[in-house]
Amino acid sequence: MDVLVLIDKLDDLVHGASTFPMTDKVMIDREQIYEVLDQMRATIPEEIKQARWIVKERQEMLQEAKEEAERIIAEAKEEQARLSSEQEVVRRAEREAEEIIREAEARGREVRLGSEDYADEVLGTLETNLDKFLSAVQRGRQRLQGGREEGA
Repeated sequence: MDVLVLIDKLDDLVHGASTFPMTDKVMIDREQIYEVLDQMRATIPEEIKQARWIVKERQEMLQEAKEEAERIIAEAKEEQARLSSEQEVVRRAEREAEEIIREAEARGREVRLGSEDYADEVLGTLETNLDKFLSAVQRGRQRLQGGREEGA
């Protein structure tokens, strides 16, 4: 289950709870709160696994881009060496090799930046979800503590 759905469920429990007359205190079924919190505990590790998977995928993509760039550079250098017999051919090969290198480096940068942006977006979403979860738990605990103080 999605953490945001669970946060909404927790929020609904608090908003739908019975209030004590002439106070801002509410009475919430403890078992319902514990059930939602247990579901949150089960869900958050899965979202963290997904974020780790995304980071791993990003690293693999970067490694593949680096290997591809190195392969292209090696091919360009081999081509350059093979064509070195004639001066004009050598100059043309050097220009082509430099162009291939520039393209490979640009592609590598593009892949790296895209991967980093994607990982950052997912981690940002996870951070937002965790912030909402923490806020909901803190509100729930404050309301529970407020209810205890009135009952004492």
